[in-house]
Amino acid sequence: MSDGLFVIGANHHRAPLDVREKLALAAGAAEALHAELAAMEGLREFAVLSTCNRIEFYGVAAVPGAAERVSAAFCAKQNFDAARFAEIRLDLRNRDAVQHLLEVAAGLDSQMIGETEIFGQVKDAYAAAQARRSTGPVLNRVFQKGFQAAKHVRTHTAITEGQVSVANVAVDLALTIYGGLKETHILLLGAGEIGEKTAKAFQSRGAAALTVASRRFARAMELATTLGASAMPFEQREARLAEFDVVVCATSAPTAVVSLATVKAAMHKRPARPLFFIDQALPRDVEPAVAELENVFVYNLDDLAKIAEENRAAREAELTKGRAIVAEKADALWRQVAAQVTAMAGGSTAAPAARPEQA
Repeated sequence: MSDGLFVIGANHHRAPLDVREKLALAAGAAEALHAELAAMEGLREFAVLSTCNRIEFYGVAAVPGAAERVSAAFCAKQNFDAARFAEIRLDLRNRDAVQHLLEVAAGLDSQMIGETEIFGQVKDAYAAAQARRSTGPVLNRVFQKGFQAAKHVRTHTAITEGQVSVANVAVDLALTIYGGLKETHILLLGAGEIGEKTAKAFQSRGAAALTVASRRFARAMELATTLGASAMPFEQREARLAEFDVVVCATSAPTAVVSLATVKAAMHKRPARPLFFIDQALPRDVEPAVAELENVFVYNLDDLAKIAEENRAAREAELTKGRAIVAEKADALWRQVAAQVTAMAGGSTAAPAARPEQA
């Protein structure tokens, strides 16, 4: 029998941060992998979801073993041990794969339960797959109905209430360290959406002195104008690090952009005042050894999620309610696409991915 509708990958449940760093797809590798998957025999449709907390491949297969070949291709591209990947791998089929996607889109499977950023990330992944013409009648319906289900969960539960975002947790930590944010100088490294949301969260809680630095200075200037902040060339981050109290790190750099030597030099200039790093990047922007320095605080994605987990108990009932809604939606959706999956498995294995169409 064919693999049918499947999802394989790895996420925060079984892959710690240092492993997720190794699995993170760089832009060039992602394009090469997409091309390889598009030419893979028997893989009729596919979409790739890549975030800080997960790398997942959704596919429709017309032959047995297609999911395993996707897994092998990914491991080869990342130079990651296939046996190790098998130990941490998510591997679901058919109705279970449907339910998983719905739970992911609704924020029920997130490291921070109820966070809303994942919904946009899933939509972006689907839009990218459509643009590559790698989706077809099955994934189109599953993703589109998944978005409807996610909205239904957020509307009919209180799952999004409470401190469920990295930005809110980060601001609360800064308040604990400094007592207030009015006199705190904040540096934002990276001008993407995640960094922008964190910067706005700081401003909403009283932070006034904000500086933006990006590897593209024009983008730093653009975001600084939007935030009413100042911009700084990215190359000046080392020389000027001592000027700042909070450093929000959210670049897409392939390696660390804040070194141990740089932080040591900065702390010599400000030994009595703490320095707080919020590292939201994957791979991490701050060298791990920085956390060992006296009066320096470093919180990465897993650290922030652990803190947010303390608020999970208050949302446990809503999580149960949300999963019940999703299970019902998944049952109905699988009944809609099961015949298509079966029919596709019986078709020609050499046929190209079906042309995207609206459900």
